This record gives sequence, C-alpha cells and structure tokens, in this order.
Amino acid sequence: MARILIGTSGWHYASWRGAFFPKGLPVKRQLDYYARHFQSAELNGVFYRTPTQKAVAGWREAIGDDFVFSWKASKFITHWKRLSANSVNSLALLESRLSILRNKAGPILFQLPPNFTADAERLASFLKLLKRRRRYAFEFRHPSWYVPHILKLLAERNMALCISDHHDAPSPWRRTADFVYVRGHGPGGRYSGHYKPAELADWAKRLRSWKRQGCDVYVYFDNDQKSAAPADAARLCDLLGSAVPRRHSS
Repeated sequence: MARILIGTSGWHYASWRGAFFPKGLPVKRQLDYYARHFQSAELNGVFYRTPTQKAVAGWREAIGDDFVFSWKASKFITHWKRLSANSVNSLALLESRLSILRNKAGPILFQLPPNFTADAERLASFLKLLKRRRRYAFEFRHPSWYVPHILKLLAERNMALCISDHHDAPSPWRRTADFVYVRGHGPGGRYSGHYKPAELADWAKRLRSWKRQGCDVYVYFDNDQKSAAPADAARLCDLLGSAVPRRHSS
C-alpha cells in the first residue's frame, strides 16, 4: 500500500531545543523523540561528511521498523565530481553505508549546485552508474534542467524529479517516477518562516492524489530556522491524518 511519509531534513538543530525537543532531552535521545512524531527523516549531514558504520547502525537501531531514512548523497558526487564517471568510488562508499540501514533505507537524493547547468549527456551517463534496486531523486538548482528531454530521461529510468521550492530554481510539480520526493525550503525557498495554512492544504491535496495513484510520497521540510520545519511537518501530518502513534521511551 502506498504511503505518505513526512519529516524534516535533519534533526540536530540547536534552535529546536525547547521549541520541539524538550530542553532537558539528551542529544543521544533526539532521534528516538523525533521518531515518536514522524515516520521519516532526510539525512542531511551525510551530504557534508560520510558517517561511520557505527553511527549508521545506531540510527537504524534507534527507531522502529516502519521508519524510513532518505539519504542526501555526498557533495563529492554532486558538487566536486559533478556526476562524472569518477563518482564510482563515492557511490560505492555511499552504498556501504546505506546497506547498513537495511529495510529502513529510503530514496537517495542528489542535490546539484546552482552553477551546474543542464547537461543531458552527463546525466544519462551518471544514471547508468546507479543500482536499479534503489530509488533516486534529483534536486536541480538551475532552471535549465526543467525541460522535456531531461524530465523524460528521468522518467525512462523511473527516477524522481525532486519537487523543490528552493529560491535558486523552484521546480514544477511534476511526477517522473512511481514515487514522489518533495522538499520544502520555506516560503520563498530561503530556509525560514512557516508555510501558510492554504499552501499546506494545497500540498495535502496533491499528495493524496499521488497516493491514490499508488505512489509512495516522501516529504521533507528544510525550513529549519527557529524550528519551523517540525511545526510545518506536524501540521501537514494533521491535514493528512498521518500522525505517528506515540511510543513510550524505554
């Protein structure tokens, strides 16, 4: 059965203490607390640094069986190697960590830099390097990527256009795969501020439609400043009736 999984991009934010996390909550218990409210999280810190195998295993063990982690691929792949054939070793390293999550591993997000303009040939070559058993989403930060032949290329490989409202290049609301990946960067796409109720209601309508079509939907709020992300994620969960049953701490 298709699911709508809602969460935030990361959870280790100092400004969330008191606003979302109880002030006295130990840092090592934050993921457990987070998982009592949401069914998924986008691992954002892994974009900057590859975590140890022990850290990944700790994330897997900290949460229940129904929880899903999405993984933001390393900037070595997207920003330094820029989807080139030289990405093979970095992809292997990514897979070595992702495999530790087992059934809790969700889609992999490739977020391209804003100065990376559309290059269909390079994208096509890169897609051939990816294991088909995984789900992949691409967040473009330059508007030149939003053209029919690029979207067709993603669709042919069942890979998702990340639906993003980032200010550099907000994307169209287009589905290119049998799942949908949405990133909300806040009003105006600048990481702060709360979404208006009418906007979240429109999102909820779109998400329900995709679910009815049999598509899993992953939604992550990245407006992390002043704890807007968990508040908006909770509001969207309420609109969709997908709040997580509360679990008691051990």
